[in-house]
Parts: sequence; structure tokens; C-alpha cells
Amino acid sequence: MPQSIPKLRTRKPTSVVPYPLVLLEGEEKGGKTFEAARFSGSPHVGTTYWLELGEDSADEYGAVEGADYELIEHDGTYRDIMGQVEAVHAESKRAAAAGEKPVVLVIDSGSQFWRMLVNWTQDRARRSNTGQNTLKYDPDAEIKPGMNLWNDGAERWHRLMYFLRTMPGIVVLIARGKEVQALDGAGNPIPKTKTWRVEGHKSLAFDATVWVRMLRGDNSAYVVGARSLKLKVPREGKPLRVPDFSLEKLIFQMMGCKQHAEPQPTPQLVGDLAQPLIEKVEKTSKEEGLVGLKKLWKTVGEDESLSRDEITAIRAAMEREAAALANPPKLDDPTSDAARLRAAAAEEQQERERDPFGDDPTAAA
Repeated sequence: MPQSIPKLRTRKPTSVVPYPLVLLEGEEKGGKTFEAARFSGSPHVGTTYWLELGEDSADEYGAVEGADYELIEHDGTYRDIMGQVEAVHAESKRAAAAGEKPVVLVIDSGSQFWRMLVNWTQDRARRSNTGQNTLKYDPDAEIKPGMNLWNDGAERWHRLMYFLRTMPGIVVLIARGKEVQALDGAGNPIPKTKTWRVEGHKSLAFDATVWVRMLRGDNSAYVVGARSLKLKVPREGKPLRVPDFSLEKLIFQMMGCKQHAEPQPTPQLVGDLAQPLIEKVEKTSKEEGLVGLKKLWKTVGEDESLSRDEITAIRAAMEREAAALANPPKLDDPTSDAARLRAAAAEEQQERERDPFGDDPTAAA
């Protein structure tokens, strides 16, 4: 039986200017954090949430005249940080639906978030079998992470960017920028040539709606690029200089954003519907056990939006979780991770008890 052709769905553009994701980068002590704190007191914005990552100035900058923001608490792990970002994303959607002033999220800094992912990638490379075998013979050896590990780090970065790009509010992402030695395609220095580098993932500038640079000792700021019909930035030559710069001036005057005019939300792009539901399966297994999995099994089977292949993949994940719940690992299993850790700890303890000159005190005389 031939498959029916889907019905075409269209709408006219609203011409509404979206709230921006502002990349605010520049030299150290250039005023980036101060400007973000000052913006939190703007009468055009609602609640400002401040996510401090690897910096230590958010408490002090609460004393900036007019500053009004809430500090987000987290434990420093990627999972907890992303959980808090997702919570702000949800709050911004609620505020937008209620017609309230836009929620603002300040992240200080995006450079430190990327550094965390780089360190995580390098640590995983050192922990790998290949890395451990190399370090066994040379503890100072250089361990280069494979492409699969870098892809994992990039995926975590892109997940953050997804929430920032689709948030129906204003995002100010602070990053470090500086002038560095220019390199050629082979990675060799180009004599007498400098270039500017922003510390972060290479796609950061693409994700930002507007890119602003602040320099130390300069009362101006420079707009490097902007995705805007109203704010015209030269494509060639020097960035656009903005005297007496403020984020409020940039967003609500130069870019033309309005308080209660948020455009239609952009749907998330997913390869299929299975992956988010597989993640739900894992969460349900941990929180509700077999009872929750049985309910989800029925729900998935009745979901007409899922293809047969997607249902098969989701139910296979359910079967794996159900089998793990029905047959938990035994505490005395010598092949379990816990048993291996206990054995390693015991061996280390024995090593410490040995005589430093090599004599084993437990050996027979």
C-alpha cells in the first residue's frame, strides 16, 4: 500500500527580532563581568540568573550600582551545571508564555566551561588502556586524545549551546579573548603576524547572535559581527566601535529587541524519536523500577508518532534495563567493579606495609 504524502505546513514570518545570545569577550580586566552585572538592573529585563564557572567575582559584583541577579548554585560537575541551565531554560519559557519581561542568563565564563571539557577529554585519554600502557613506561609521555574522545567533548559543548540558542530570553556568554601569534595551516608561526583568539569551542562565534569585544582601558566596545538586519557591521576591516557601550543599548536600541515580542520557538533537531525516549527509559528504570518500565512499555506501543524501528529500539533498551533490575550484580562477584577496587586497595595496603628496603615482614624468617 503506497504511503500517503504528508500535508504541507507553513506560516508567514513574524519579522520579530529574537532575543540574542551575546558573546561578550575580550582582554582580562576589560570590564566584561562589570557590564553583565550592570545589565541585570535594566528595567527592560526580568530575573537575571548568574552561572559562575571557574571565576570568583559574582558575589562581589552584586555591589555594582543597580545590579540585581540570582546566583545559581552547582557542584561543579557537567551534569549538575547542565541541569541548572535546563532549569533556567524552562523558567524562561514560562516567563515568555506569561508575557513577562525576558529572563537573562549570564555565564561567566564559557572559556572555563570549554576548559573543563578539554581537561575531561585529556583525562579520559590518560585513563584509557593505551594511555595507561604508555604512561607505565614513561609517566611524562604526551597522550593525545583520539577523535572519538574529542567528539564526546564537542557533543557536551553543543548540548549547552542548544539550550542557550533556544532559550526564549537573553543570554550573555562571557569568554576570554586575546591577541596571539598567527599560525599557518601546518601549525607553524607566521613571522610578524598576530591574530585574535577567543578561548572556547571553534563554533562559538557561529552560535552567537552578536559578538562583542571589550578591551582594557577603553570606554568603548567593538561589535565584531551580528546576525541582525538593524545593526550593520562591516564584513571587512575593523569591528564596529560603539562608544559608551552598554548591553542595554546594544540589545534594545541597536538590535531593536522589544520586551514582549519573542519569535516562534525553533524545534530541536533530532535524528529520530528514539534517543530522547531511551534516555527516559534509563531515568524511569532508576526512579520507578520495573513498575515504571511496564507503564512506559505500553505508552510507547500506543504512540502513533513512532516508527516500528524506533519502537523496537526503545523496547530493546527497556529489556536491557529490566534484565539489569532482575539480576543485580552480586557483591561477591570477583569480576565486578567493586571487587576489583577492593582487590586493588588490598594490594596497595600490602605494598605500604612492606619494609622500604624490600624485606617482607610477613615472610618466614
